[in-house]
Amino acid sequence: MKKLIVFAHQHQESFNRAILDQVESSLREKGQEVIVRDLYKTNFQPVLKPEDTDSMKVGKIPQDIKIEQDFISESDVIIFIYPIWWSNMPAILKGYLDRVFSFGFAYTMGDQGAVPLLKGKKGLIINTYGASEEQYESIGMNRAFKTTMDVGVFGFTGIEPVDHLLFGSVTTVDDLARKKMLGKVKETLNKHF
Repeated sequence: MKKLIVFAHQHQESFNRAILDQVESSLREKGQEVIVRDLYKTNFQPVLKPEDTDSMKVGKIPQDIKIEQDFISESDVIIFIYPIWWSNMPAILKGYLDRVFSFGFAYTMGDQGAVPLLKGKKGLIINTYGASEEQYESIGMNRAFKTTMDVGVFGFTGIEPVDHLLFGSVTTVDDLARKKMLGKVKETLNKHF
């Protein structure tokens, strides 16, 4: 099975890119097949258009959405790596969720409500932000980030969230602190995968 990494940061020199490199190399060292979907590099079109939903209602999945859904279907682990901007994910990733995690693919509706369709997969989320972890912890933001993604996206679609790493102050810490963060990433991967 494959490990799918969905990456959303526009700068090649970002710390998010260093995290991506760490995740990719750690998994490959273990002989695992890794697919990286860099949403900026692929120029993913994030806007859910009326023609998208009209097509999906009649069972015709737009080709760019189908490609991403196939990557998810073929993967046993889905890893999201992205920064927190304005207390949320980058717009390109929100658009990815809107278009790719669609009704009939990621979930459907039954007599008792929503039915998750991505059961059997595991999920990991790695976030960075500029504020300190202590600041975001004290105002409840870390809990909010985890609830939104771990419960609202992964849980809703049946993906088992194994961990959610939040790294604060990434724009102001020194290289030693960043190396410790990358060490935590590798430790988490070794623990779960």
